[in-house]
Amino acid sequence: MTDNTMKQSVLIMDDEEMVGEIACQLIAHLGYEATHVKDGQEAVTEYISRFEAGNPYSVVIMDLTIPGGMGGKEAVGEILKIDPEAKVLVSSGYSTDPIMANFSDYGFSGVINKPFDLMAIKSALESMCK
Repeated sequence: MTDNTMKQSVLIMDDEEMVGEIACQLIAHLGYEATHVKDGQEAVTEYISRFEAGNPYSVVIMDLTIPGGMGGKEAVGEILKIDPEAKVLVSSGYSTDPIMANFSDYGFSGVINKPFDLMAIKSALESMCK
C-alpha cells in the first residue's frame, strides 16, 4: 500500500478483553485497522510508537475508567501532549458521568457509549476520519 491508500487505524483501550476484541472486530468489519490495548499506559506507549514512526492512529477510543490502571481521563492528556491533533473518543457504560457530557473539557473529541454497536462506531469513526 502507498501512503495515500493505507487503512485508517483505530486504537482501542479497554481493560475488558472481550470488549476490546469485539470492538476490534466491528472496526475491522468497517474497513479500518484496529489495535487493542488494556490500559492508558499501554495506549500512550502504543500511540507514541506509531506517532514517532510517522503513522499515527487516525482515532483512539478510550475507556473512561480502568480499575487499578490509567484510564482515559489521564491518558488523553498524555496523548495530546505528544500529538495535539490526536482524535480521542471517550467510551463508558456510565453515560451520566460528567466527563461523558462535557468530553471536550477533558480533551476528548467525542463520545461512544457502551455497549458498542456497529452503527454508533461507524458514525463516530466517519465523523473523526473526514
